[in-house]
Amino acid sequence: MSRIQPNTTPDAKSQELLSGVKQMLGGTPNMFTTLAHSSSSLGFAVAGFTGFGASKLGAAVREQLALTVAGANGCEYCASAHTALGKMNKIPEGELANNLNAKSADTKTQAALTFARKVVDARGHVADSDLQAVRAAGYSDAEILDIVTIVAFNTFTNYINSVAKTEVDFPLVSISNVAKAA
Repeated sequence: MSRIQPNTTPDAKSQELLSGVKQMLGGTPNMFTTLAHSSSSLGFAVAGFTGFGASKLGAAVREQLALTVAGANGCEYCASAHTALGKMNKIPEGELANNLNAKSADTKTQAALTFARKVVDARGHVADSDLQAVRAAGYSDAEILDIVTIVAFNTFTNYINSVAKTEVDFPLVSISNVAKAA
């Protein structure tokens, strides 16, 4: 059961932000309506989601990174949401399941997921060799910074949903077989 319920009477600023979410996603997932208790937190979440559109990382890779972070942090809500979004980006179901464990059949994507998982596990204190490996896979410094930003932003949403115990309103994806962050 949710520990923080979705806000059914949001203030004017939150209502405006939720209208934008509905326009963008075709609905207002429980995470956003829960965040509507705080227009500043909701505004941060909306800005984060919309800000990634400028990334040189494609939408599919961004969803795969989000799944790796959800798997590492044990967030069932985000695992479910990003699996649904990954399917919308034409990522095969088996690949999405592997992404929760920072695994990919594509070698370049694998390098990004490995780096993202190291960022989560080391709380950002990665080794020089970790940066060298992701660069060697073909990622630019801008893309590396986007990976770190995606890790940080998705950690925010993972923590919000874990604290609130947000009710999953996507097809449920179990994280019981995912190795958690150290």
